[in-house]
Amino acid sequence: MTWQRCFHLVRLHLDDGGTLPTEAGDIVRQGEDLGRWVTSVRLGWDQLTGVQQWMCEHVLGITPAGEDEKPKPRTSQADKWAMHLTAAQQFFEREGHLKVPRKHIETIVNRNGGKDQEQRDVQLKLGSWISNQRSRAATLTPERIEQLSKVGMRWT
Repeated sequence: MTWQRCFHLVRLHLDDGGTLPTEAGDIVRQGEDLGRWVTSVRLGWDQLTGVQQWMCEHVLGITPAGEDEKPKPRTSQADKWAMHLTAAQQFFEREGHLKVPRKHIETIVNRNGGKDQEQRDVQLKLGSWISNQRSRAATLTPERIEQLSKVGMRWT
C-alpha cells in the first residue's frame, strides 16, 4: 500500500511540472518523503517486481542506482575478528612478539571477497584490540583463545 501511495504521489508531483526528487527531504507530500522513497526504490531495485520496475522506469523515469551509488556492505564481526587476527599474525612475524603498544596501528592488505578481488589497505588499531582481548580473556570463546595463542599471545 505504501509503495503504491508513494508511486502515485510522485506521479502527481511530476504531472504538476515538478522534477523527480532525488534527496531525502526534497519533497514531502501528504506526510510522505518522496525523495527518500525514490532513493529507496533506486537502491532496492532488485527487490521490486518486474511490473514495479517497469512502472518506475517508464512512468516516473526512475532508473536503478549504479554500483558507485550503493552503500558499501557492512563488515561483519567475524570479518573484523579475522582482519585483526591477520594483523596480529603480521605483527608477530615482523616483531617476534605481541607486546603491541596501545596506540600502534597495523596496516594490512584486505582482499574484498567479490569476483574482482579488489585489494585495499586497511589500518587497524591493533594495540588497543590486543589489549582488549587480554582484558576480555574470560569471555572469549575457546576457539578465539586458541587462535590468539597460536599467533603468540601471552595472556598475562
